[in-house]
Amino acid sequence: MLDMVIEQRRRSLGGFEVGRVLPFAKRRMVGPFVFFDHIGPVDFPPGIPRDVDVRPHPHIGLSTITYLFDGEMMHRDSVGSEQAIRPGEVNWMTAGRGITHSERFEQARAHGGPMHGIQSWVALPRADEETDPAFDHYDAGGLPAFDEAGVRGRLVAGNAFGLTSPVRTHSPLFYLHCELDTGATFALPDAHRERAAYVVRGAVEAGHERCGVGHMLVFTPGRPATVTATEPTLLMVLGGEPVGERFIEWNFVSSSKERIEQAKADWRAGRMKLPDLDNGEFIPLPGDPEHTPANPMS
Repeated sequence: MLDMVIEQRRRSLGGFEVGRVLPFAKRRMVGPFVFFDHIGPVDFPPGIPRDVDVRPHPHIGLSTITYLFDGEMMHRDSVGSEQAIRPGEVNWMTAGRGITHSERFEQARAHGGPMHGIQSWVALPRADEETDPAFDHYDAGGLPAFDEAGVRGRLVAGNAFGLTSPVRTHSPLFYLHCELDTGATFALPDAHRERAAYVVRGAVEAGHERCGVGHMLVFTPGRPATVTATEPTLLMVLGGEPVGERFIEWNFVSSSKERIEQAKADWRAGRMKLPDLDNGEFIPLPGDPEHTPANPMS
């Protein structure tokens, strides 16, 4: 049974748009998923300026999951990682007590091309909010796949349908990439309390509701949850067990407002190390003036 439908809110990041879905005023989280952005789709021309890139910035208390359908993005972080992500691969970055990273569109700058994907954040359980920061990359071929009755997909993270993803997580969840033929019906996994499906391409019906691109369908806990594709459709399906209330400010997520204030102070004072291979600039705390990158530790 459908509980609510959330429509993306488009916003510009300076060179491309994203569709913000979570957090939403009436639905802050789905399981541990506390943030969900639809990147693009956009077709970059060759020679895009560097200010389209996402400069180094900090996170605490979460894991970020970057998953692309088209294009390429270069990730660099403060634990020494440098990793391009391409369609179907998974970049899973655990911030824990603090990490910084950048996201650069170097391939598109050189050659032009599409950019389309999803970036989501998963709140860490309270016991793991201060864990050591880490970064893991997983090739598309290592993700479990399924194909049945007009539905094809792969398990990006967690557990579903008897499958287990190799992606290292900190709490019970599932995250699926699903492609549906016209008329195919898909039943969401029922092992976790909170579940949702986001329409990346195409359209689905759930009950008497028809939802197209940019809509997230959130389902009632403990009730059957199914969608039927009315045309060829791409869904990202997600959910898991709640981890409790979380506060979000800028790029910081925590169960404690005081911890967020500490993170803000640490970033402002330069106590958070910049990415090893990208330490020449950074994004200041919102409201702070632009200044030289001499403050954050390089």
